[in-house]
Amino acid sequence: MLSAFVSGHSLRITALILPLLFTSVSGFGQQGPHTPENRSGDTPDILRQMNTALEELAARVSPAVVQIQTTGYGPLNEGDKGQTALIVRQHAVGSGVLVDPNGYIMTNAHVVEGAQRIRVALPISTSTTPGAANNTAAGRRPVLDAKLIGIHKESDLALLKIEATGLPTLSLEEPQNIRVGQLVLAVGSPEGLQSSVTMGVISAVARQADPTKSLNYVQTDAPINPGNSGGPLVDMNGYVVGLNTFILSQSGGSEGLGFAIPARVVNFVYRSLRKYGHVHHIEIGAGAQEITPTLAEGLGLPQSWGVIVDDVTPYGPAASAGLQVQDIVLSADGRPIETLSALTATTYLHDPARPLKLEVLRGKDKDKQKKILYVPAVEKHDQMDLLMDATDPDKSLVPQLGVLAVDITDQLRTAIGTPRIAGGVIIVGRAANLIVTDSGLRTGDVVHALNNKVIDSVETLRKTVLDLKSGAAVVLQIERDGGLQYLAFEME
Repeated sequence: MLSAFVSGHSLRITALILPLLFTSVSGFGQQGPHTPENRSGDTPDILRQMNTALEELAARVSPAVVQIQTTGYGPLNEGDKGQTALIVRQHAVGSGVLVDPNGYIMTNAHVVEGAQRIRVALPISTSTTPGAANNTAAGRRPVLDAKLIGIHKESDLALLKIEATGLPTLSLEEPQNIRVGQLVLAVGSPEGLQSSVTMGVISAVARQADPTKSLNYVQTDAPINPGNSGGPLVDMNGYVVGLNTFILSQSGGSEGLGFAIPARVVNFVYRSLRKYGHVHHIEIGAGAQEITPTLAEGLGLPQSWGVIVDDVTPYGPAASAGLQVQDIVLSADGRPIETLSALTATTYLHDPARPLKLEVLRGKDKDKQKKILYVPAVEKHDQMDLLMDATDPDKSLVPQLGVLAVDITDQLRTAIGTPRIAGGVIIVGRAANLIVTDSGLRTGDVVHALNNKVIDSVETLRKTVLDLKSGAAVVLQIERDGGLQYLAFEME
């Protein structure tokens, strides 16, 4: 969840704006607020217009912002996570945006990650949906169970689905001309207070908050607090600028450093999660790095900043398009490229159905020339695609362990790599709604043996587990992340 803070920046903005607004009204600045002419309490037209506009904007946006209530288990104290801890039932609250009238909701991955139950509280103004429960603590409003469609930790985004129709929505289509200083509203459930609205400005349009990650964020000083995670940041026209995700705060208080995932990233991840359940990426068969002054001097480059191609895979898409090592990337899909994160972000969001347009600078100072290249985009399929395609729920379920597993075929071996030990079965996922022993198995684990018995097929694993009695010791030899290890537990 977000760290709590109370912003002072928006208050300062108001303090600066109001005198300007008052003095802009004819004659008002000369007479002053205490003159007889102003004792009637008349509000200047410009303030009434601004007030009305904000009220209408909040009323239009708020019905599409939901409260997300999660339930799960965790350590009683945060500091106990790395050691034996007292595990308790935990509740958390976040926000989400309705992006489809049939109940699809985008939120942050960290809001729902690890939750055993996810419920969505619709705004009170929304008409009651059949089958919804009443939340007496927060007033009468529909509260529905939600299903997790997909989660993408890299971008901190997740897609939920509730069984409802005809819901109000907000569009994720990218707004035009986002500018620093532009007024924005943050809507969500800070501290569990649903449909709260705060105002601020855009502080930066492409802030790389974490140097280790390629994602750029929209920075804002609009007050954001715990519970705002997953709620929208909207402009004055009601367009979604981004999804509020985290703040930077040393004290836990408001320091005006809030960050939102850009709308175009949210839209891209939403469409991928809805279609596949996870996010696909493209590959062009090339590598790049940022140019430093030393690198530029040593290689005799025409500029000492930007991004240079440092590797091109033979016979790959980039090679076929004519991309060469030491090409300097000037733009990708029409977007200027000045940092490696900018190039990564552009290729990350690229549509696999069309080639990637690259503008590059090639050659030394006197011979340098710009070139336009169209690089075929090869879609990199998620490992889970192949695993799910090979899964037959009737044949893959190992009910005693609560997992789905598949035999390792030649096709899977080519895709996931050859296991260190021949044979074995690969875990596809955990079965829902089965209360079984927690074996510690994860998706992608390869099971090689159970109590020294070689496991060469799902059928062998199923029969071997079936012979075990309650309380029996179980030791699985598995392969995980390229290494072998044991998982030990007792059958329940």
